[in-house]
Amino acid sequence: MLGLARSRHRLTTALAALGLVAGGVAAQAAVTAAPAHAATSHRILFDDGHAEEAGNADWIISTSKPDPLGQDSSPSAETDWTGALSSWGVALQKTGGYSLKTATSALTYGGSSSTDLSNFDTLVLPEPNTLFTTAEKTAIMNFVKNGGGLFMISDHTGADRNNDGQDAVEILNDLMTNNSVDSTDPFGFSIDTLDVSSGYPAAISDSSDPVLHGSFGTVTKSLIADGTTATLKPSDNSSVKGLVYRSGYSGNTGAFFLTSTFGSGRVAFWGDSSPVDDGTGQSGNTLYDGWNDTGATNAALALNATAWLAGAGTSGGGGGGGGTCTAAQLLGNNGFESGSTTWSASSGVITNSTGESARSGSYYAWLDGYGQATTDTLSQSVTIPSGCTAAALSFYLHIDTAETTTSTAYDTLKVQVLNSSGSVLSTLATYSNLNAAGGYTKRSFSLAGYAGQTVTLKFTGTEGSTLQTSFVVDDTALDVS
Repeated sequence: MLGLARSRHRLTTALAALGLVAGGVAAQAAVTAAPAHAATSHRILFDDGHAEEAGNADWIISTSKPDPLGQDSSPSAETDWTGALSSWGVALQKTGGYSLKTATSALTYGGSSSTDLSNFDTLVLPEPNTLFTTAEKTAIMNFVKNGGGLFMISDHTGADRNNDGQDAVEILNDLMTNNSVDSTDPFGFSIDTLDVSSGYPAAISDSSDPVLHGSFGTVTKSLIADGTTATLKPSDNSSVKGLVYRSGYSGNTGAFFLTSTFGSGRVAFWGDSSPVDDGTGQSGNTLYDGWNDTGATNAALALNATAWLAGAGTSGGGGGGGGTCTAAQLLGNNGFESGSTTWSASSGVITNSTGESARSGSYYAWLDGYGQATTDTLSQSVTIPSGCTAAALSFYLHIDTAETTTSTAYDTLKVQVLNSSGSVLSTLATYSNLNAAGGYTKRSFSLAGYAGQTVTLKFTGTEGSTLQTSFVVDDTALDVS
């Protein structure tokens, strides 16, 4: 569309505002760089704020919370800490390379709490039994997108231990399908509504996989003692990979243990809590020792997966404010092909209209172009890991206009960086009708100075009362290393 004003009724997929900029950003506090850690210190947070001890369950590493070292500062046996996950915790602690904590309140990302996700490399969700709040789901998803590891452990359908009408299958599926960051099957799998009574699911043959063949041993089999499986959807996320399968299943069905990635983070899923149960816990609970089951290699699977999620043995790993950096592209839905996902924008900005052309794919962001007083915005919040020394924002911009002046900027597009309160930290560039040209031009800016912070990248198009100018954006990226 060269020089022709378009209707306010756009043929487009409108994007519902996610509230990341207008008011909602204030709720997301800036992520401050965490204190420097030794290269071998991998920070793991176990959740105990969602009824993980309800009913006949005891999914904790220690009764001392948040710090298990308060129960025993140098544990040598799993009974030195109290909880059905104490074997897991003690095994990590004994390596000297892990720092473990337990969260007992709402999960946050970018806050001041000592158990804020920005202080950790990996979050373990051991069979949660209450729904995560909207704010918690946003925190978890952004944590993973920005480099964190997420370990999700389910149980069978109907395992509603606190009788609130929700079980772990429903709760974890809700996290993946009903959040404000990406609800379009972000990890590439869904959890099956099943109760598989028993079995020893077998690992696939892949000698190069770090979870199956890691520093804690080789994984051959796991254990189902009333659990479930997952269905893989690689068309939604090609990184999803089944590692352990229920007998008689393979490919995209019957995955009992799987891994995936999201943004620059990593994800693992296990279909039953019994494999990590060490048979010990607090009085009154009847537990099962799946950790030491001789027919399986559950301990190796849990520990290798924890190491992989936390980035152990790699140059990076870890999200939310640590001192490491994994080379990655951080923006979600960076080519706009998922329509209304991840970005916050004015109605109709993200579109597949034929009025303009995408640089690649079908969708793009089209700000202004009406020939009347208009302000359009497009934004996304992102955390730049503190260990990254390079952070390059880039995007492709096309501008066309009906303005004829060669000296006056009637219509403008500002590219800005905002803090968590919505205040402008920097205006990277201002474009106008004077920059109109055929085709797309790549624009690049360094954001290395914002490492360790959560910032919002915002495009604001402002059009005058007559004669249209269209600002068309596509193929954005924020590459860090």
